Amino acid sequence: MRIGIPIEPDVRQPLVAATPDTVAKLIKLGYDVDVQSGAGDHAAYPDDLYASAGARIVGEDVWRADIITTLDAPPRECRNLMKPGAMLVSRMAPGRNPELVDELAASHFTSLAMDAVPRLSRAQSMDVLSSMANIAGYRAVVEAANSFGRLFTGQVTAAGKVPPATVYVIGAGVGGLAAIGTANSMGAIVKATDLRPEAGEQVESMGAEFIPIPVASEKSSDGYAKEMTDDQATAAAKLYAEQSAAADIVITTANIPGRKSPLLLTADDVRAMRPGSVIVDMAAANGGNCELTVPGEVTVTDNGVTIIGHTDLAGRLPGQASQLYGQNIVNLFKLITPDKDGTPILDLDDEIIRGITVTLNGASASKGGDGNVEAETTGAATDTRILWPPPPVQVSATPAAAAQEKLAAAATAEAPEKVAFMGGAKAKVGLALAIILGIAVILASPATVSVNYMVLTLAIVLGFYVISAVTPRLHTPLMSETNAISGIVLVGAILVVGSGNLVVSSLAFLAIMLSSINIFGGFTITDRMLGMFRKEEA
Repeated sequence: MRIGIPIEPDVRQPLVAATPDTVAKLIKLGYDVDVQSGAGDHAAYPDDLYASAGARIVGEDVWRADIITTLDAPPRECRNLMKPGAMLVSRMAPGRNPELVDELAASHFTSLAMDAVPRLSRAQSMDVLSSMANIAGYRAVVEAANSFGRLFTGQVTAAGKVPPATVYVIGAGVGGLAAIGTANSMGAIVKATDLRPEAGEQVESMGAEFIPIPVASEKSSDGYAKEMTDDQATAAAKLYAEQSAAADIVITTANIPGRKSPLLLTADDVRAMRPGSVIVDMAAANGGNCELTVPGEVTVTDNGVTIIGHTDLAGRLPGQASQLYGQNIVNLFKLITPDKDGTPILDLDDEIIRGITVTLNGASASKGGDGNVEAETTGAATDTRILWPPPPVQVSATPAAAAQEKLAAAATAEAPEKVAFMGGAKAKVGLALAIILGIAVILASPATVSVNYMVLTLAIVLGFYVISAVTPRLHTPLMSETNAISGIVLVGAILVVGSGNLVVSSLAFLAIMLSSINIFGGFTITDRMLGMFRKEEA
């Protein structure tokens, strides 16, 4: 089948739905790819790069391809150029555009909404909202720095000290975390707030201070924060006002999928901010989080606060944004083209595919849903079903209450046995034997090595407290670090293994054996861990 990559109909959109890199990956999946001449010009991807990747450069005939991928749903005049039974893959905001859904069904298109990818772990590689939010968060800080007119990082100069800027981020989603990381890397003092208490650990891992809302929200079943109650809204509004008044730069990121952006900063909050302060409203495209935001414009209030309402933050980095969006498309096609034969198969029993399928033409290659397998042909206008909205997807990884109670009961049942063993007769006998053996080794060793035993004892005590203070999830990486220490032990043991003292020679041989096992085993495990993070070959 043939995939078409047209020039984005919106002249303000500099992104392109595929880059030369992602075109090559689509071709490896068995597809033919048409790219409209000039589609990648604004993102610095000329036609010759697409041709080198294996694409065919065409004109408006691109709209006659079997599959069309764009950034946003094309307007009606472009959709009229598509053939019935074609597949459209783009951002559609189907929850806010019911008329678009009806028109897609009337045109007998199969349509997949890339902005409706469910919040599942295995769907992260296809989540265009996260990809674009990541870039937008970075760009938000760049825009803020450009308008701020002062240094982000503190400095001590001959002329005096320069204090660092204070950045306050509201919302610790993907965009918020990207903004936090960027501002922190530029030397600013960063603080952040999120409705979800569990976001605090993520914020602190990025080097920022987490300021919780006194009455916090819980994560909803779809992976997003729930809408606030009245008590939560009151507490949050007070916190936002206090922190924004003390900050130099405020970045707001709150969005509710399918709805208007919530109001976080009122006009009074803005008036309380210092002259020269900057607000970057990353939710400006959906109405904005600040009462005074003008979408698409940069405004300055009477008290000298700059409010940036750009709606195209990701589009201001078109090269990288196009690459990430194109890779999201590739990852989707990897899922729906299991045989890599250029034929997409929509398995409606898959939560990801079902979640993004807005309309389904009866002639599309599909299976599942109603338990039947449709004809695997394309190009015919047959019955088209509207599948929006999809059934809810439960993304919480928290075990059910019954399962939790079962685990707790099992742990309680095992605990007495473990405690009794550790404090029972066997433990006391073992400890006594270990003490006797240790005394015997010391008495049999030369007097010159007595100091070494003291060092060994102190090392054991210190090592115990250091290791016990490390979170269990870091024990394996920590073991890899101890390979260097084992190397020192190995070298020392080799030096004394030829000693005339039988005890010293035996202990040295034992040290050589154990250190070797630790070194080679540790590096083997480390290699396996690193293999989990290696990029898969296309």
